[in-house]
Amino acid sequence: MTIEHSDFSIGTEFKTEAGTWRCTDVGTRTVIAIQIDTVEAAGIIDGREVTRDLGRTEAELEGWFNGPPYAVAEHVFDEDDLPACEPVKAAPGEAS
Repeated sequence: MTIEHSDFSIGTEFKTEAGTWRCTDVGTRTVIAIQIDTVEAAGIIDGREVTRDLGRTEAELEGWFNGPPYAVAEHVFDEDDLPACEPVKAAPGEAS
């Protein structure tokens, strides 16, 4: 089941082949979103650049998805991308 442009609002979560996303803005023909299933965090430790992959729970706890502005890149989905988007089903007891 695909999701239509009119189904998006800020906070709507959806999936693509690339991962799970959260809508951060809706334009006339576009949807802006951040990827929320994984984050590649980079930093400097002892003068060396290090990266680590964070899962969703750890990234949320560290505030990576707080915004705007967001600490992760926002991506633009246009009307040609939307057919590949599928809604995320709410867990039992959560609002859909």
